This record gives sequence, structure tokens and C-alpha cells, in this order.
Amino acid sequence: MTGPLVPFREIVLKVHSRCDLACDHCYIYEHADQSWRTRPKTISDEAILWTALRLAEHAKTHDLPSVSVILHGGEPLLAGIARLRRVCEELTRALDGVAELDLRIHTNGLQLSTRHLDLFDEFDVKVGISLDGDRAANDRHRRFADGRSSHPLVLRAVGLLRQDRYRHLDLGLLCTVDAANDPVAVYDALAALDPPRIDFLLPHATWDAPPPRPDGSPTAYADWLLAVFDRWDERGRRMPVRLFESVLSTLSGGPSLTESLGLAPTDLVVVETDGTLEQADSLKSAYDGAAATGFDVFSHAFDEVAAHPGVRARQLGLGGVAETCRRCPVVRSCGGGLYTHRYRSAPGADGTTEGGFDNTSVYCADLEALIRGVESRTAAASTSPAVTDTGELLVAQQDLTRALLAGLHSELAGRGGEAWQEAWELAGVVEARSDGLDEVLAHPYTRTWLIDAVAALRQERPGALAAARGLSSYVAAAVVRGGLDLPVRVRWRDGALRLPTLGELRLGGPQESGEAEVRSAGNGFLVRTGTTERLVPRRGEATSHWRPVRGLVLAGSPALALDDLDPYRDCYGAPVHPGLGPDAAAEWSGRLAAAWRLLGAAVPEQASAAAESLSTLTPLLSAGPEVGGHGYGALGVPVRGGAEELARALLRGFRRARLRALTEVTDLYARDGEWSRPAPWREAPVPVSELLAGTYERVGLAAYDPAYRDHARRALDTLENAAELTVSGKSLLAALRKEADHG
Repeated sequence: MTGPLVPFREIVLKVHSRCDLACDHCYIYEHADQSWRTRPKTISDEAILWTALRLAEHAKTHDLPSVSVILHGGEPLLAGIARLRRVCEELTRALDGVAELDLRIHTNGLQLSTRHLDLFDEFDVKVGISLDGDRAANDRHRRFADGRSSHPLVLRAVGLLRQDRYRHLDLGLLCTVDAANDPVAVYDALAALDPPRIDFLLPHATWDAPPPRPDGSPTAYADWLLAVFDRWDERGRRMPVRLFESVLSTLSGGPSLTESLGLAPTDLVVVETDGTLEQADSLKSAYDGAAATGFDVFSHAFDEVAAHPGVRARQLGLGGVAETCRRCPVVRSCGGGLYTHRYRSAPGADGTTEGGFDNTSVYCADLEALIRGVESRTAAASTSPAVTDTGELLVAQQDLTRALLAGLHSELAGRGGEAWQEAWELAGVVEARSDGLDEVLAHPYTRTWLIDAVAALRQERPGALAAARGLSSYVAAAVVRGGLDLPVRVRWRDGALRLPTLGELRLGGPQESGEAEVRSAGNGFLVRTGTTERLVPRRGEATSHWRPVRGLVLAGSPALALDDLDPYRDCYGAPVHPGLGPDAAAEWSGRLAAAWRLLGAAVPEQASAAAESLSTLTPLLSAGPEVGGHGYGALGVPVRGGAEELARALLRGFRRARLRALTEVTDLYARDGEWSRPAPWREAPVPVSELLAGTYERVGLAAYDPAYRDHARRALDTLENAAELTVSGKSLLAALRKEADHG
């Protein structure tokens, strides 16, 4: 087994090994493993003490901020008040000052009383109650040994827990699915009890003992759950349903929220009433001894169990599922299903299945149908509008910049002094009176300044506060752009006053610095330093003191900024040009205009999209286009090359910049680990993030140069089965496929 050891964050502690119900679907008493018969009914004092000590040792070793302990059985309430108190006291004492303790109990509720709830209130023990729906559904399996209904007593327990003084302990309801029950009636009965959460569980089954399918349908359980999903959605999703929320989370690139789905490594261990340490309880459905480890709390640390091959097998993520699952597009959401549900005692006669756990889930068809069903029902609502709407992408990017500015203000926490506070307050005034601040915040290199300033503060770099206080120069530029008669004090250094998006004014020698006042005046602005006052035309020609940011007009495009002045433009990982002279700038602008005309003729839709998005071009000394640490809208473009080379550079750079901007505001693929996929342009497989980036770029280039077409289409075929893609990622893939087919 490879990979780091995964510490246990969840302990299932069996405090009683018998039950007061005779549920015929119970995996402990009715399935393959019957080890409960040889274990003591109630956990001993010694086992409680050693469990608490082992857990505290484990938490301290791995610096765990919190651990969860679930009191379980059998029926845990049969242990009695005194024994439950002893468990709570020992665990609380051992974990005090080591880690937060999250105590829970899962019960059928029959024995629940206010005495229990008072104890649980004292130790903040959250209570989950098992209930399979209305009376007909619940009594299909959850009955007393003599056949009596358990439903009225469970409702009584739920009622106790719903009292105001105990409601904070309510963990929710656990419902085992039976496809023979009416799904809507089951959901309505559970929802009527107003639980804080509902957890639907598939009945434990294996290939040797498959789940019952009343109508013979291979997707009977998916159909049942999707009917519940529709009802849940129709009723406004009043309470969380963990199974559905887990699917929605993974479809959006997030983590799984349940052990039964997803690829997250298991972090659970079971302590039996005799102190034996076992793997997940569900394994008792596979075969006798399947959950055994050979360890116990008296002689073994939890780390020894964590290193057990059986435990490690459930911590391998994609490497731990069957080969068929690895090729399945929904594997990131289903994770191959619960490990137990993959078991088969011997290879199948068809030769396509293995003995042991190296198989698909016995619920495989159900899981795929469930995930695809949830995705089809929610794709429109789950897809980020930024994927297909440039305007939405620009808004999302502006929101990101504003969030960074607010983050910088928070990071300073008052350390910015009077200069920062004055600029911060003035920014609010400017925003209320003009669009000038929006224009400056939309400048791509404003993002670079913000990222750099926050990083400098967090790393406590020299000059960090000075960099952060640069807000005043951005506010001054916003005042000028908005034509506002507001004075702004700005610090200038190295002999120059730099106003982002506007230009650079020389005020002294290279070693000089000072403070200036900037305010709008007519079509330009005034700069006062001491007794000296300069009037600068906003769009005027360069002078011996003033170097404006040049404008660049390309056919069909708003005026772009040719920015070779901004001090934060050096963010490309490639050398920027130190500054073009008038003749060089005019000559480069001419070649760029010719390149833009080529794009307009060959790929008019892409040229139009680029015109809508790009705002700034910066000349580079490198040979290729670059996208760096800046906001959306800027491209670093080589200063050398003819119109044809520049056309390709602009197109390639635009595609790279757009995809990068999308990944900054929406999850196109899951970020909790990737596996490699073949890329037509590389000998070795690449992660899906790199494959998607290369595909996005080549689909765009293929419309301009057919030589890229084959690579683009082969990569699209590969991405069709990429489980890492989120709903938004799949939406982008569909748009790319359409673009490739019509390119």
C-alpha cells in the first residue's frame, strides 16, 4: 500500500452488543459475521478507559483539531445511564486540552428518556434516530421479536428530542431504503418531523447476497431515491439530505460528504464491547471475520490499525477501485460505492469479475443512474453563468478583485495608519459618485498589486506596509477618471508619481520621494508638491515629465491599453519590455493591428470575444504569449514577430487567459487529486487540468489552423470520460465540442 497513513478522525464505540428490536435487515445480527454472539453485552470499564487513552494519544500524535466518537451497538441505550455517563466522562477527561470531542449516539430510540437526554445535554452528545418512514414503511423491517410495531415508540423518542430544551442535540434521522416502500410517503413522513438532517442509507448487500429488487429493475434504488430527490427539491430542500448533498458537492468539484460515496480515504475505526479494534461495521455483511484486524485497545495504538492492509485498501482513492470504475465518468461522485458492497466470494463465471472486493458495487447501476439523474436535474442551476457569458465572467472577476481589496483591508487590521484609512474612506466616496473606481479595479495589474501586498503582509516581508498603502495611487487614478473634484494625497517614490491606468509623472531625481496632492481638473488633473503645481492633460501627448499609458486601437475593438509602465506588469514569468519609445510603439502597434485583421477575417467570433474581454497588452521580450499573476484582460505579447506570428500569439494568449479566468471563479474540475490521462500532444499522460487547458487552446487554434484539429478532437474524446469534470466543466466541454464541430 502506498501513500501516507490516514489518521482516524471518527471512532465507532460499541457500548452494548445486543438490541431490543429484531430488524430483519440488520447487518450485525442477520448477515454473515456473527461475532456479536461471543462478545460481552456491555463494554467494560477497562475497555472504556483504554479507548479514551488510545484516542487521546492518536489525536496528539497527529495534531487532530477534533475527533468524533459515535456511541453505537446493538442498541447503545441498553448500556444504561451509568455506563453511558462513564463513557462520556472518560472520553471528555482524556481529550481535554488535546482535541475537540464531538460525541454522538445512533439509536433506535425505543429506550430514550429525559434522563438520557439530560445526560446527553451535559456532555453535548448529539442524537441520531433510525426511522424508515411512515408506519407501514418502518414496520416492514423494524419490529420487535414478537412482530409488534416499533413506530409509535420511535415517534415518542423523536418528540422528546424535538423539545426546545433538547432540540440542539438533534442530529437527524437515519432511514434505510427499501425499494418496496413508497418513496414520497417515506420522505413526507420523515420531513413532517422537521429533522435537522435526513440520511438515506442503502441496505448492506454484496454480490453473494444482492439487495432485493421488487420489480427486477437494475436501477430500482436509484429510481426510488430520485423520486425522493424530486420531492425534496419540489418542497424547497427544507432540510439537508446527506446523500443528495454529497452528490451535488462532488458534481461541483467538492468533497464527498459520506463514506458510502466518493474517493476520500476512510478515517473510521470500530471499538467493540470487548475492546477489539475492527474496520468499518458494514464489512460484517461480506463474510465472517471481514472486519477483524487482530488488534485491541489494550495492546495496540490506533496507528497500528491505520496501517492494517484492510484499512489501507480503503484509503487508496482511485487506486482502490476496480478497473471498470476507474474508466467510469461518475467515479469521483460514487467512489466505486461502499467498499462492502463490492464483495464477491469467488470470481464470476463470465470472467469479468474478481473474488474479494476488486469489483464494481452491487449497486453500480443504481449509483450511476442516481448521479446522472441528480446532474440532469440540477445542471442548469449548478453551471456557473461565467462559463458561457463573457459579461458574467467579467463581473465575477471584478467581484474577485473587490474581495481581494477587502481581504487586504482585513489583513492590515489597522496597521495601515492614517494614509490607508484616508484612502479607504475616500474610495467609498469615489465609488458612490462615479465609475472611476470600477475602472481602476478592473485594470488587470490592480489584481497583481493586491496579491503581492497580501502575500507581503502575511510573509512579513520588508516594505510590506508601504506596498499595502499604495491604495492612494489607485484612488487618485479613480478620481481623475471620474472627473471628481476631490484631493487625494499620494506618496511618490524613485522620482516618479505613478497613477495606474493613466501614466507616470516625473517629479524628481531617481533617489527622491515625497507626497503629492492629486485632483481632477477639466480634462486632466492637477498635481501639487509643496509650492509646485503641474497641470497634466489626461489624454495628452508625452512630455519630458509625463509618460501616459498609450492607447491601442484595433479593428472592431474598444481602445486597448498598451501598458509598458505599470510597475506590477512584471508578473508573467518572462521579461517585460522596459518601455517602448514612440517609434517602436507605433511600429509594434501597426503589426498588432495587422495581426488583429487576420484574426477578424479567419475567426471573427473569437476576435469579437477577445475584443469584449481584453483591455491591456504589455510587450514582452520573450517569444511567446504569456498569462501571469494578474486579473483578466491583460496579455503579455512578444514585441518581436510579424503579423502572422502575432495573430497566433494573440489567439493562443486569449484562450489561455479566458480559461485561467474561468478557473479562478468556478470549479471546472475537482481539485482533491487528479489522475493522468493521455494527451495527443504529449508522450506521457497529463492531469485533467493540463488536458483541459491544452484542449481549450487547441480548439480555438484549430479554427485558425486546421493542423490543430486532430489533436483537439482526440482530446475532447478523452475528456468525455473524465470523472474530474464538474457540472460547469461538462458545460464547457459541450461548448468546446460544438465549437470544434463548427470550426
